[in-house]
Amino acid sequence: MPEAVALIIDPRQRDLGGFTVRRVLPFAKHRNVGPFVFFDHLGPAVMPPGQGLDVRSHPHIGLATVTWLFEGALDHRDSLGTVQTIRPGAVNWMTAGRGIVHSERTPPEERAAGHRVEAIQTWVALPQSHQEQDPAFVHHPAESLPRIEAGAARGVLIAGSAFGKRSPVEFPTGICQCVLETDRDTVVEAPDAPELCLYVVSGSAEIGGQTINEAQMAVLTADRPCPVKLAAGSRVMFAGGDPLDGPRLLDWNFVASSKERLAKAAADWRASIAGGFQGTWFTQPHGETAWIPLPGDPQPMPVDHQPDHHDWT
Repeated sequence: MPEAVALIIDPRQRDLGGFTVRRVLPFAKHRNVGPFVFFDHLGPAVMPPGQGLDVRSHPHIGLATVTWLFEGALDHRDSLGTVQTIRPGAVNWMTAGRGIVHSERTPPEERAAGHRVEAIQTWVALPQSHQEQDPAFVHHPAESLPRIEAGAARGVLIAGSAFGKRSPVEFPTGICQCVLETDRDTVVEAPDAPELCLYVVSGSAEIGGQTINEAQMAVLTADRPCPVKLAAGSRVMFAGGDPLDGPRLLDWNFVASSKERLAKAAADWRASIAGGFQGTWFTQPHGETAWIPLPGDPQPMPVDHQPDHHDWT
């Protein structure tokens, strides 16, 4: 019987001041799964009243991002003028293309009251034909995303096609991203994507006799059918799609097909900071006064002003 699991990846864990981030992709022996080049598991964490997440303005190129929330809320602001709160079940799909700047912060209501937060953040590399497209942002409310069923598991199709459904989230090449959870032991068939992984958010799964524990990713082979046993109380995410149309390089928040394009993005960010974001390649989201410098750069960071809702009009 062919092997169903090509590789099991353990995350690298970082503590960001009481907030745990577990990074799975990129991994030294497996840089991507389909177009997915970055995969982080944030939390779960409890934010006491008065505290929240504040990811200051930072740039991206060459990718699309999605933060899937299991708990909590985030305010997204970008240089297109977008202001959008995301809560569990909805999708904020941001396409960076030739360049975009955004920030993510805990909304004022949750910050004041205290809250729990847990999320999966992924980046998908744009095909080479779309790497320099205009940046874009689309919000997909929870009710617009297909509900899916597999065995006794239930979930949501975030992007692409799986389990007989298709998501309204658009991407130029084949993609698959979905979440399933079950309150009893069950068996589901892995989606038929050319490249696919299974990440266990909580609980455990078994594929081809191998157990995948919480916070582990199983990179699957192309063999189908591929039954996946989910233990009661488990929550998992499938992610993958068509193979990339060439190697991708990652540097900080940039994804590109060449070192020269990465160097240009870094130079554009430095020049934009130096130019006060006026008439520069990158510009600030409305209401933002701070930013994140390139790693290792000596540029001073201004006092971070947390925009309130009066700044968002």
